[in-house]
Amino acid sequence: MTEETDRIATVDTRAVSPVIGVLALVALTVCLAAVVAVGVGTWSLEDASATATFELSADGDRSAIAITHVTGDAIDVETLSVTIAVNGTAIAEQPPIPFVGASGFDGAPDGPFNAKSDSEWTAGERAGVALASTNSPTLAAGDSVTVTLATDGKRIATLETTAT
Repeated sequence: MTEETDRIATVDTRAVSPVIGVLALVALTVCLAAVVAVGVGTWSLEDASATATFELSADGDRSAIAITHVTGDAIDVETLSVTIAVNGTAIAEQPPIPFVGASGFDGAPDGPFNAKSDSEWTAGERAGVALASTNSPTLAAGDSVTVTLATDGKRIATLETTAT
């Protein structure tokens, strides 16, 4: 090789290095921007829903449904909605929590579901309702019972059991 060929080869190599460096920085910037965009997109400024654990029991002979708040956050029953289904079919008249007397239910509910009790449902407390025979479908032993609890429209639990 001549001296001129060596000089041209050196100039060509040096000219490519800055271009590769710029492309690498642009690619890195795009990747970091994507990671930041995904991370920011997962942030939520809303309050977290209450978290609690519940146990469901159903007595087919008495048409009674009871829910025990086992552990977790206290639940404000003023914002609570309860949806009951028997054998996969929602009952015609859902309980208007809290209440004292409502169509489709016998007597007053137990515990925090009763409008005359404290509006905060805490761990260890049991709440219950008794379905009236006018509510359909009726509850009998062996029926599957599903109860969905939600506060402010956000589901906090879906419970299932078989009536005894």
